[in-house]
Amino acid sequence: MEGKREGKQEVKHPERPDDSAPVATTQQRARWGIVVAVIVVLGLAVQGIWSRHSAQAALERDAEHAGQTSVEIVRPQKSNAALDLVLPGNVQAFLDTPIYARTNGYLKKWYADIGAHVKAGQLLAEIDTPEVDDQLRAARADLENAQANYALSKTTADRWTDMLKSNSVSKQETDEKVGDMLAKKATLDAARFNVARLEKTQSFQKVFAPFDGIVTARNVDVGALIDAGSAGGPAKELFHVAQADRLRVYVSVPQAYAQQVQAQQGAFLTLPETPARHYPGKVARTAGSVDPQQRTMLVEVDVDNRNGDLLPGAYAQVHFALGAGSAPFTLPGNTFLFRPDGVKVATVNAENRVKLVPVSLGTDFGTRVAVTSGLHGDEQVILNPQDSIVDGAPVRIVASKAGAANVTSGASDASASAMANAPGASAAQESATGDTSSGKAAQ
Repeated sequence: MEGKREGKQEVKHPERPDDSAPVATTQQRARWGIVVAVIVVLGLAVQGIWSRHSAQAALERDAEHAGQTSVEIVRPQKSNAALDLVLPGNVQAFLDTPIYARTNGYLKKWYADIGAHVKAGQLLAEIDTPEVDDQLRAARADLENAQANYALSKTTADRWTDMLKSNSVSKQETDEKVGDMLAKKATLDAARFNVARLEKTQSFQKVFAPFDGIVTARNVDVGALIDAGSAGGPAKELFHVAQADRLRVYVSVPQAYAQQVQAQQGAFLTLPETPARHYPGKVARTAGSVDPQQRTMLVEVDVDNRNGDLLPGAYAQVHFALGAGSAPFTLPGNTFLFRPDGVKVATVNAENRVKLVPVSLGTDFGTRVAVTSGLHGDEQVILNPQDSIVDGAPVRIVASKAGAANVTSGASDASASAMANAPGASAAQESATGDTSSGKAAQ
């Protein structure tokens, strides 16, 4: 029995592996096919869901961007170098005097024409005064008559006074004679004063230069009728004399820099025709107050002009060196919004939304304008903001080479030179000629 069982076992065991191997392989392949199919289906589903999600996100981004305005920004600039405040100046002669006639007559001769250098007391012209001459002759005759009358009245008064001592005449009659003598004395004094007055008037026949200078105008010629007059009268001036070896230059300094310009402070001039040449000067005095109309302070700069390079009446640019700490922030001129409630700039905050900031403007430097208040220096200021821009509007910052170039060139211009005009300038320079300093209001 045991032998049979062993024989059966030997036959049975080798046959089973041969029958079950194909079945296991088929089942495994089926399972893997199902797994792969499930994976493919899941992948396609995930891809579809992701595609729809991406498309939705893209649509949301596009919608958000469509509601935003693309803007370029610039940051305020401030130079660390000393501020070269440049303002327009009016060059004037140190002394500039119109010469009027002090007597009536006709021009007999003139001795100095325009451009002539004259000395103090030099004869400029002679005036023929026939009427004054006749009046003087008559006055001298009246003086002689008054002298004769006084001499007679004095002799009579002395005689009557002596007779009064011996009671030969009454005191009343003596007093009358003495009173007549005193009246004649007053008449004599008046005649003398009249002669002196006419002699002084006659001396005005000769016109002299009041100081060393240059004749800048001659308005009469030989034979012209001359009327005595002054600057406030209808008579025209005979000559105009200017002392040009020393010049006064008057500058309107914007209020923002008024306290930084002091007497005895150094300065220099440049002319538009010779910008590379400097003419040194010194602040002689300041007005000490700000003009309420132009918001500027008048400053006088004295310049030595013994070589005659500068001409009275010329336009010049006056350069003041101010401390680096006084340099204001500057922005390009195309960043400002001029609203009814004042000047503002549009900035971008951390949430990429617009914030309108009120600012006060200073000197106009040409490509850039000084901002005296309202900025801290870290603002992102929008270039070319739309007039309709409002607080809280969403914006999107875009890079711009033009904007960067504007910042760089503007900063370079501002640090190289500070003004051409103020302001007000304008108000300054015209303010800002005015003010409107600026003036020149000036990094």
